[in-house]
Amino acid sequence: MKTAKMFDQLQAIIAIITGSAIYAFGLLYFIIPNELMEGGVTGITVLLNYAFNLSPSISTMVLNIPLFLIGLKILGKRQSIYTGIGIASLTLFLWLFELLINRGFVVPFRTEHDYILASLYAGVTLGAGLGIVFRFGGTTGGSDIIARIINRKFGFSMGQIILSLDILIIGLSLFYIPLERILYTLVAVFIASKVIDFIQEGAYAAKAFTIISDKAPDIAEHISTEMERGVTLIPAVGVYSKEAKHMVYCVVSRQEIRRLTEIAKSLDPRAFIIINDVNDVHGEGFKEK
Repeated sequence: MKTAKMFDQLQAIIAIITGSAIYAFGLLYFIIPNELMEGGVTGITVLLNYAFNLSPSISTMVLNIPLFLIGLKILGKRQSIYTGIGIASLTLFLWLFELLINRGFVVPFRTEHDYILASLYAGVTLGAGLGIVFRFGGTTGGSDIIARIINRKFGFSMGQIILSLDILIIGLSLFYIPLERILYTLVAVFIASKVIDFIQEGAYAAKAFTIISDKAPDIAEHISTEMERGVTLIPAVGVYSKEAKHMVYCVVSRQEIRRLTEIAKSLDPRAFIIINDVNDVHGEGFKEK
């Protein structure tokens, strides 16, 4: 048990470091070379770079120290450790990519016309980096700490919180950045928020079937034998008929949607079928830990 716990912690640390590296790469490869913006505390570091040519790695470290101290008191020991790793990793990779760019080993993506392409790739890389960090319980400091605190207290998604904070900071940057670049930045921020939620909620999409039918036991039996999927029969009572019946509940992959529908309709053409999106599934027949 102890070994498994240590392995999970090591896996989380590696993921946080990897996500921080992806985020730092997106910032220095797509955002800054094209004079776009970013939200939150990172947006402040970008503005400092534009205004005073201050190194993003230095400003990131300096600005995150007080927020990290707040995080120590609010997020708990384990969360604070992961946050510290995220901040240190982000600072390290920002410094490393700066060094590689300054010495000519890495040539940033810079465009004079196709800013939409830069915005799209910036959104994907920044969102992927933060999404990986968040999924494994870490943050990269700054507004990420604020977002995680609000997420725990009020239940809003990380992507929604980050999007709101980003819009606030980006709005203030109108005093320094041309409006055109701000609009392209909003595209990147929106995409990043969607990628964050996508990674947070799970990359595996499935469908949950709820089937209401007088032949529910037969439908469940055929699903179990023909599709080899787990099925649950839920007792129910029809409000209009006052009759006791069962509902069939089953989760299948997207490729199995047509097959399950055919089974239900062949046994009961009048079956009432409800299909819901499922973002992440763990268990037999799907993802195992």
